[in-house]
Amino acid sequence: MLLNDLYTISRFTSEEGAIEASLEIHAGHRIFEGHFPGQPVTPGVCMMQMIQEIAEKAVGCRLQLLTADDMKFLAIIDPVRNNKVEARLKIMAVDEDQLHVVASLFKDELVHFKFKGSFRKPGSPSSAS
Repeated sequence: MLLNDLYTISRFTSEEGAIEASLEIHAGHRIFEGHFPGQPVTPGVCMMQMIQEIAEKAVGCRLQLLTADDMKFLAIIDPVRNNKVEARLKIMAVDEDQLHVVASLFKDELVHFKFKGSFRKPGSPSSAS
């Protein structure tokens, strides 16, 4: 988990599958020592993990990524210059074990990351490989 380590959530609202959260990325986190020294950039995989953790907070259980139908990394998040970003998610139940998620990370008009895909609850019949 990256929550409360790489980033914190300062505001969180969830209403009828519409989630909004304000995130603060910790510029001093050890991940930026290697990504990249002197020019920190929030890794794309961390942006994806943030979306998953926000979805987990909204539904109240752990989730596994099932499909990533569309992922777009549109702008870097420099945690020194821009450590506060917003998250917006729309979560729709496909069935009792699967969720479709449309999400973005942004600040003002600048969109950093967009995601469309599905998650499933671990241990569900559909998660057996």
